[in-house]
Amino acid sequence: MEAPPAVLVAAREQFLSIVHEIRPELHRYCARLVGSVIEGEDIVQDALAKAFYAMSQQAELPPLRPWLFRIAHNAAIDRLRSHDRKLTEPRAELDDVAVDERPDSFAVRAALARFLALTVTQRSAVILKDVLGHSLEETAATMSTTIPAVKAALVRGRAALRGTEAPAVPADTTTRAHLDAYARLFNARDWDGVRALVGEDCRLDLVSRSQRRGKAVGMYFGNYAEQNVRLEVARLDGRDVLAAFVDDTVTPSYFILLDFDGDLVSAIRDFRYVPYIAAEASLG
Repeated sequence: MEAPPAVLVAAREQFLSIVHEIRPELHRYCARLVGSVIEGEDIVQDALAKAFYAMSQQAELPPLRPWLFRIAHNAAIDRLRSHDRKLTEPRAELDDVAVDERPDSFAVRAALARFLALTVTQRSAVILKDVLGHSLEETAATMSTTIPAVKAALVRGRAALRGTEAPAVPADTTTRAHLDAYARLFNARDWDGVRALVGEDCRLDLVSRSQRRGKAVGMYFGNYAEQNVRLEVARLDGRDVLAAFVDDTVTPSYFILLDFDGDLVSAIRDFRYVPYIAAEASLG
């Protein structure tokens, strides 16, 4: 595969620099809309790719924040639809509905999985208004709906959210044992031992930075040799993952996902370059 032209790489880096401060907010929204910090980041990347292409087709850039939120909202809806999740729901517009326009603090603290019990419209309204602090007008614009519809969705969504519980997902003991072995060797800085656990055709995704495959993955471990990073097995989005602790921190700085083919690692997804995911994660 040919490398992209330098001018395109420079333009992409400039674009990512421009959206850098908005990106964590986009992730907070998308992660709650689909109930997963991992899938939420996939949607953010998809939305930013669409925005980067759309920007090249426009003579004038629209207001950045609301434009990106609309693109991310549509990308999330497309993702939900691709999973065959039912998106059709009654359109509620109650002009005289009473709604407290102050953010609901319960929604800010609620676990991501609890939002999945709400309809998509309720979910979107509650996240935008209560979690992200958008105005009713901004929320309606992102959702391409009306303010009365947003108010109705907020009233019902807030009530529904308080009546939900996050579902429990059983652990996979085999995967956990593989992750424990990988973390043990990693923390001992036994890089030959770590490489022995990795399949020859392993795929590496340094999320938002680069991708490698096969022998090129070996250089990835060399980069970690100079860093003070410790790995522990944790539960995230209902699956076992590796939590990365940098410089002896007590909370994870980011996460690494491993897929296995038999006893060997077949894929690595390292979220080191999108650390805001850790702020949204509910571990356990």
